[in-house]
Amino acid sequence: MTTSAEVTAALLLLERLGLTPEQLIDSAESRPIPTFSTYIPTVIESMAPTTLRVYGPYLRRIQQTWPDNRLDEPTTSQLRCLADETGKNAMIRRNSRGGRSATENLIAAARFIYRRAEDDGLIRPENNPARRVAKPRRVPSTRRALANHQLAEIIRVAATTGNDPQLDALLLRFHIETACRRCGALSLRPSDLDVEQCLVFLREKGSAVRWQPVSPTLMRALLEHIAERHRNAAIESEPLFRRRSGRPITRRRYDSLWNRIGQHLEWVERQQITAHWLRHTTLTWVERNYGYAIARAYAGHTEPDGRSGQTATYIRASLQEVCYALAAMTGEPHPLAA
Repeated sequence: MTTSAEVTAALLLLERLGLTPEQLIDSAESRPIPTFSTYIPTVIESMAPTTLRVYGPYLRRIQQTWPDNRLDEPTTSQLRCLADETGKNAMIRRNSRGGRSATENLIAAARFIYRRAEDDGLIRPENNPARRVAKPRRVPSTRRALANHQLAEIIRVAATTGNDPQLDALLLRFHIETACRRCGALSLRPSDLDVEQCLVFLREKGSAVRWQPVSPTLMRALLEHIAERHRNAAIESEPLFRRRSGRPITRRRYDSLWNRIGQHLEWVERQQITAHWLRHTTLTWVERNYGYAIARAYAGHTEPDGRSGQTATYIRASLQEVCYALAAMTGEPHPLAA
């Protein structure tokens, strides 16, 4: 039977060795800790494409910096220094903010790695160095709602220039009416159209899904687009928006569209206007005319975020109310807003 004197002597020995009882438990029970070059490829294989697109470069940066280091070797200070260095060396663009995004993304990528390592039982939460690295404070976004004449100029250029103005004009109208993100349009399928009720099923970031109303005019344009560019009935589950060749559009279509608009409208190029500004424009109009609750539902932010207080639970807008806002904005009656 172990006496108190023996326990005291054991603790004193551990103290002299610079160890804690928890570390002894970890060494006895935990799995061998892999290196970054071994573990990061495993993490990447399980990541969603959209997440990988954001974190991929920063995961590779960490792997290149510490290829042969075990996950438990870098300290909090070393991670913070790597994040700061990444921000300083970030590519300078017109809308750059001193490398803040690069710094934040590297910290987020490191947290992603260590969160997986915790889930896999490779490290304990209190030994996670990424938990103690603070992200830089976010500065307000420069995006804002566009004025009516600015929106009209953008639509005019898109509909009268380029190799496929019909497609570009349809894309812009889709974003203006639905206020969806770029991923919402790229993931749209012919099977996602509810023609009778003029609704489209949107899939956006964070696996968020919702039925969003569109005007009868836009629904007819989508059906005409499908009839013209979808040559196979089995393509119902494939991307809806397609080029004249029948191939689905990608993110590059947006890049070329806004680059072209910027060539004709200097202020678009200078301010780095993108499709996300259309989302700001529509949601600002809805909020000003129909209130916060309907604007939140229109945007797909239907669940309270915990910071709005308990009242937010009781001010959820219905789909019918979103349809009312759309009908007022487009000037067209909607089947669900009768």
